[in-house]
Amino acid sequence: ASLTPSIERARLADHLGYDSLWVSQLPMARETPLVLAAYAAATERISLGTAVMPIYTRHPTAMAQMALTLDEISGGRFRLGIGVSHQITVEGMWGLRLVHPVEAMREYFGIVRALVASGSVSQEGEQFTARAAYTGPRRTELPILISALSPRMLELAGELADGVSLWMCAPDYIRDYVVPTVRKGREKAGKSLDGFEIEAAVPVCLTSDRTAGLEAFRETAVRYASLPFYRKALDRTFPDMSDTPNDQILSALAGIGDVAELRSTIERYREAGTTLPVLGPFGGHEGAAGFQATLEALGA
Repeated sequence: ASLTPSIERARLADHLGYDSLWVSQLPMARETPLVLAAYAAATERISLGTAVMPIYTRHPTAMAQMALTLDEISGGRFRLGIGVSHQITVEGMWGLRLVHPVEAMREYFGIVRALVASGSVSQEGEQFTARAAYTGPRRTELPILISALSPRMLELAGELADGVSLWMCAPDYIRDYVVPTVRKGREKAGKSLDGFEIEAAVPVCLTSDRTAGLEAFRETAVRYASLPFYRKALDRTFPDMSDTPNDQILSALAGIGDVAELRSTIERYREAGTTLPVLGPFGGHEGAAGFQATLEALGA
């Protein structure tokens, strides 16, 4: 499919006054930084972010180069989110090894942060080593977020990063696990939660057929519930969850129905501690209003 409709959606979000636009790098999809460069050229104000860029396909020096270049192209509108991905992807698809992910992220993050903040780095680690410099323009305060689900990664995000990026985390999980664990990491670094971004994806479907909307989202939930990192987080919130999440679980995770239902879901995420709900409109069934109508309805 053409990228043109996606660029038009970015323009619409910019026009409607949305805070930011986020894209994740999926294994079989377009190169996310190039897509964001196209969005940057088509928009004027809206911030652009990677909800997740996997660390194992890009050396940290290359990640920093990408981030700083994209920030320059967009006029200082870029936010970098990075994550370790999953064993099935890292090892099964890429032939790499996913070992000691928290330690790997600490090393990786340190290299990226050093290049962004000072323009040079000299670091030797168990998994990532870098002796490099960056001579292009740098916004030294460029935000860097860590995608996290487990307590150890959440604490690391609080300790090191400017924010945490969440997906498939229900409001209860955010309130009971994410916020306290991130706060622990912040306190370890001598910081408060002030200014720390808790960015959470909120699947939404504006639809006249709630039953069909639930079924459409169930397919997504089943897929992610099969991945160990997500399943552990979901099991903490829903101890009795099966491999096929029921309607109650789906309704906790996503806003499906009319505008009032969608707004209520977004508010539940905010009340749980989310500072930046990231809306992910989906359809896939008759009765779904569509991406543009959803953005217009919620941006009003």
